[in-house]
Amino acid sequence: MKARVALPAADPPDHANDLTRLIVAPVADARPVAEPIMSALTSPLRGWFANPRADILSGIVVALALIPEAIGFSVIAGVDPKVGLYASVVIACVIAFTGGRPAMISAATAATAVIMVDLVRDHGVQYLFAATILMGLIQIVAGLLRLGRLMRFVSRSVMTGFVNALAILIFLAQLPELHGVPAATYGLIVLGLAIIYGLPRLTRAVPAPLVAIVVLTALTAALGLDVRRVADLGALPSALPHVALPQVPLTFETLRILLPYAAALAAVGLLESLLTAQIVDEMTDTPSNKSRECVGQGLANMASAVFGGMGGCAMIGQSVINVSSGARGRLSTLVAGAFLLVLLVALQDLLALVPVAALTAVMIMVSINTFSWRSIAQLRTNPPSSSGVMLATVTMVVATGNLAIGVLVGVLLSGVFFAGKVSRMSHVASALSQDGRTRTYRVTGQVFFASAGAFAEAIDVLEPVDRLVIDVQAAHFWDISAIGALDGVVLRARRQGRAVQVIGLNAASATMVERFGTHDKPDASATRAAH
Repeated sequence: MKARVALPAADPPDHANDLTRLIVAPVADARPVAEPIMSALTSPLRGWFANPRADILSGIVVALALIPEAIGFSVIAGVDPKVGLYASVVIACVIAFTGGRPAMISAATAATAVIMVDLVRDHGVQYLFAATILMGLIQIVAGLLRLGRLMRFVSRSVMTGFVNALAILIFLAQLPELHGVPAATYGLIVLGLAIIYGLPRLTRAVPAPLVAIVVLTALTAALGLDVRRVADLGALPSALPHVALPQVPLTFETLRILLPYAAALAAVGLLESLLTAQIVDEMTDTPSNKSRECVGQGLANMASAVFGGMGGCAMIGQSVINVSSGARGRLSTLVAGAFLLVLLVALQDLLALVPVAALTAVMIMVSINTFSWRSIAQLRTNPPSSSGVMLATVTMVVATGNLAIGVLVGVLLSGVFFAGKVSRMSHVASALSQDGRTRTYRVTGQVFFASAGAFAEAIDVLEPVDRLVIDVQAAHFWDISAIGALDGVVLRARRQGRAVQVIGLNAASATMVERFGTHDKPDASATRAAH
């Protein structure tokens, strides 16, 4: 975006009359007040209608891409296809208003569907609706507590691994559409990919995936090709969803059954949504409100359950389609949900003709565009720990099919590697006094759980000296492990008959020692002298 530089208005010419000055001056004085007011009034509308044409067309493409996903995820969860389709409609429409990341698509997802299987099998779909409402409540509380800020602890290596793993999973999900199908299916997929990647070289006026879907549908109908169509994926709903509360007993036993599933659904849904929001932030170079996104996801899931839908979260594949097609505003998300409803109810006969090969071509494009191809070359240049975290995240996600497990492993590994790196930055040096009676240890760096052991081992309490001085003016003690190590050194030295003096504790470290330490208080005069 080009920066706009506001140039000062030219001074009125010398021959300007007094009336001109009287008119211009008040307007100039009022401008600083009027501009913020106008900005406040128009910014919500700008968020919706700044890019209407691209948002509407992108939303239409996404609506078509949502159909096979929603039906497939319904099958995974063990529910009727309409449960996943209704969920996609309601979640997309609600999140368009309540979410914190414009242009991001949320709907029924595989990440949440796999958690629902046992609940639906053992207790029925009504318990699923109730668990989804409780899931939404948990997500709203998480948003109010601003837990979205925890995303700052997810490293770039974990993000890259998450993206690459998801790209692989998206591609693997298309393989059943490439196995045991008529030869015409392969031709349609190749033609679809050619349109998707070739059309932008000629024009970007219309999203290439939308053109590919229209052309392949028309070609299939005109030639009468015997290929799988959307109608073959499952029964499509023929009526609007209606409002109904879950029919479950309101007892503590019901809560005991629902709470573990609801908590897992909420955690997985928020994790995938916040990671996807961060990816869309980078793709669009714009920020998002993570806390608002948590609340928005909760409201959308509660609405989904009330309208007979399953729980869901953000979808990186459809979000990439949306952004890659030019969408930048909330209107695209609303159009995706609303147009999907129109397709299901009003244009069902037309929708049934769309070949699955067209949607497969779109999802293969998503897989290719989502994968971070640069990360392969960077394996040789990045630090081994960063590459290890990325590969571990990819491996765990692909092996388990669970994004949450892969990301959790990546975050834990990142923490371990970071702690190890920081622990190596601490150092202990020593010097013996001229009379040979006092040994002074100078500690520098950060002393915490990962470096506390090395700190304790560096101080020789068995050396035959009369007095030990531990100078920590250039160090900081972070946790109870560090305080415990200091306690251990002092107490062991005293048992050997050595006098010990700790000097130079900064205020924060001294407070930790006073609260959690078990040895004598550090010498106050020495501490003050060090400061």
